[in-house]
Amino acid sequence: MENGLEKQVSQLQEQNKLLKIAAAQAEEKLKLAEEKNKQDEDQIKQDKEEIKYLQFQLDQMKRMIFGAKRERFISNDTLGQMTLPFDVQEEPITELSVEKIEYTRKKASRENHHGRLDLPSHLPVEEVIIEPKESTEGLKCIGQEVTSELDYVPAKLLVRKYIRNKYALPNGEGILIGELPVRPIEKGIAGPGLLSNILVEKFVDHLPIYRQIERFKREQIKIPASTIDSWITQTADLIEPLYLHLKKLVLGQGYLQVDETPIKVLDHKNKDGKTHQGYHWVYNAPLQNALFFDYREGRGYEGPKKLLENFKGYLQTDGYVVYDWFAKQPGIVHVACMAHARREFEKALAYDAQKAGTIMKKIQELYAIERRAREGNLTHAQRKELRLEESLKLMNELGKMIVEMRKTAIPMSPMGKALNYSINRWDNLLNYLSDGALEIDNNWIENAVRPCTLGRKNYLFAGSHEGAKRAAMFYSFFGTCKKNNVNPYLWLKKVLEVIPEHPANKIGDLLPQNFKL
Repeated sequence: MENGLEKQVSQLQEQNKLLKIAAAQAEEKLKLAEEKNKQDEDQIKQDKEEIKYLQFQLDQMKRMIFGAKRERFISNDTLGQMTLPFDVQEEPITELSVEKIEYTRKKASRENHHGRLDLPSHLPVEEVIIEPKESTEGLKCIGQEVTSELDYVPAKLLVRKYIRNKYALPNGEGILIGELPVRPIEKGIAGPGLLSNILVEKFVDHLPIYRQIERFKREQIKIPASTIDSWITQTADLIEPLYLHLKKLVLGQGYLQVDETPIKVLDHKNKDGKTHQGYHWVYNAPLQNALFFDYREGRGYEGPKKLLENFKGYLQTDGYVVYDWFAKQPGIVHVACMAHARREFEKALAYDAQKAGTIMKKIQELYAIERRAREGNLTHAQRKELRLEESLKLMNELGKMIVEMRKTAIPMSPMGKALNYSINRWDNLLNYLSDGALEIDNNWIENAVRPCTLGRKNYLFAGSHEGAKRAAMFYSFFGTCKKNNVNPYLWLKKVLEVIPEHPANKIGDLLPQNFKL
């Protein structure tokens, strides 16, 4: 009996061991299943995020190819969601009815008519007297009806001959003759007006030389391209001292905005015929309303390092890594560009409209303050005070939002990149608050770079590195003309007329910002 009970107990113990093993195995399988499910969920989330990112890249490619390039952002409470302000209930259509509509056409009210375009008073006027076909003999003129029209006469080339009479002095003492006026190109046939027109059409109106040659041909004037190239070179040599003076003036300021833009250059060293990628480095002095373009063969920091070796003050740039070196130099305060930070969030709108739109709305409020300061013609001191009262609070709110959003953002996503861009430059973005003379962004210099971009689409490349340097010279002068609302043709024509005999110590008087007819 006892042997039977012991046997049963032994069997039960063995079964219990087997059950424990089975339970442990089941628990292990359950853990593995849970881990697999978690991995699957994580993989699904990762796959969804990757799909979202790939879709964003596809949308960006479509926008680059087919879409608008504007960065305009219109904020609203729904951040882009289009909803009706009220619910519309459908009503059943009971019967189709036809209604006859009648209206009386009325003439447009004169109150809504803006009137004819006012014609400029400085233009020459050609009067054409029109008499009736019938005889007016014996009739008294009681008034006139005057109708004006704006017409165009194509520019004409002319030949200016300087005829100097020679007079023999008594007793064979010599010959008396009038002195020939100074000319921009000695013994050349090109006058200052022609030279100015060629250069303005090339660097302001973006008309390549070969197209200008075709225009000359329509006037039955054949000017070889080599001749025009020679004229441009000699003109550049003539005004180079003025260019160097502009360089000294701009780089001597305590607040500079800097940017760079590419230019393709023919390089005879390249045997494969490929063009060299050079760069125009652009320096804008907002307080002087002056621009300086400097050509360099590369995009490294060597060029600006050489020019800014003695610079002390505020340096405002975009996020290009080369400028980080200057931010570390003593005496230089690096000011970042809010427009570039905003641009990163604008790119992320298609990826995360809610978060990116929230950030952009806050930046929009900062720009509203800048607009008020500009429209109110505030002094630098007043603008600084306004910024400290209102903009500083907004910047602090913006900074907290950006830090909070980065905690959950995927670093390599468009939103993550936008957040990191601002966080890495946050102190530099705040620096514009420290001085009312500083701008919130460097859009001014981007506007100055735009003519180079338009020019590249027309003349495609510079003929040589020296040609790129000459282009930098003319972009400097014409860009400064634009900033000061000076007619570039009139300015250059006047300079070419007087610079050969102009006193070297007063050469600054010829700069566009000092130009007077």
